[in-house]
Amino acid sequence: MTSVLYDVPGPRAILRNRILGVVTIAAVAAVLGFVAYRFAVTGQFSAEKWFVFSFGNVWVNILKALGNTLAAFGAAAVGALVLGFVLAIGRLSEHAAVRVPVTAVTEVFRAVPVLVFMMLMYYGLPTVGVRMEPYWAVVIALVAYNGSVLAEVIRAGVESLPRGQKEAGYAIGLRKSGVMRLILLPQAVRAMLPVIIAQLVVTLKDTALGFIITYPELLYFAKQLTSQPGRPILQSGIVIGAIYIAMCLLLSWLANVVEKRLRRSPSTRGGDGGKPADVLHHPVPPTTDTELIAAQTRAGAHDSGTGRAV
Repeated sequence: MTSVLYDVPGPRAILRNRILGVVTIAAVAAVLGFVAYRFAVTGQFSAEKWFVFSFGNVWVNILKALGNTLAAFGAAAVGALVLGFVLAIGRLSEHAAVRVPVTAVTEVFRAVPVLVFMMLMYYGLPTVGVRMEPYWAVVIALVAYNGSVLAEVIRAGVESLPRGQKEAGYAIGLRKSGVMRLILLPQAVRAMLPVIIAQLVVTLKDTALGFIITYPELLYFAKQLTSQPGRPILQSGIVIGAIYIAMCLLLSWLANVVEKRLRRSPSTRGGDGGKPADVLHHPVPPTTDTELIAAQTRAGAHDSGTGRAV
């Protein structure tokens, strides 16, 4: 028995797959059990290690650090998207005077690591008399790097579209800006949306690099917690890591919602109960003699009104 894509496994293959599944589950369970055992042996589950999280002031500070993280991420995400569109359009320009400098800027921004960029702006600029707050150093570094990456993503999405899309836009009288804004970019964004969202998740996680330049985000506060009595190093990492996981899952969920809405068929109308547009605009062919005569009468009246012979 075969399927369209692959051969259906036989009894031996099914047995082998089941054995591999059981072995994999057992291996994962063994690793988790070993980790839990080491935690128990070293006293990581003791109340002393988790005592610091019983204070309300600690959670208030965690929320403040979370707010700082989201503030940096929000500004960096918007700035990276804007910069990505600008650089992508510049790289797609037919004028070498625009394309070559934009390409050079994009490659430089992509080549410099985010942490190096942050340290250069926070520690390097004061040597030339320019001081910058940690917040702006984090945001600008994230915008520069992720914006250059998004520029390549958007450019790849535009160039992957059929050439006929652009030619059709020119055929109906659109200018270059209209073709790009109304035809190419919407389709490119829809096609590359998963990659764009993945890069925004990277932007969210890269905000943790700000703790090196003393930006008070989640990881910076977690480092401060490790100096508390009991030294809850692993506990702080678990709590802060769980917060990051929750934020990334929420962002992925929002991305899936947006992607589903963008991928809806453009021929579907929301107010017509989901009927396709061709069904709505094309009447049902007449089935009875009366309906046929009425249809011919309407057609004859229309033709006589437009000056055509019936």
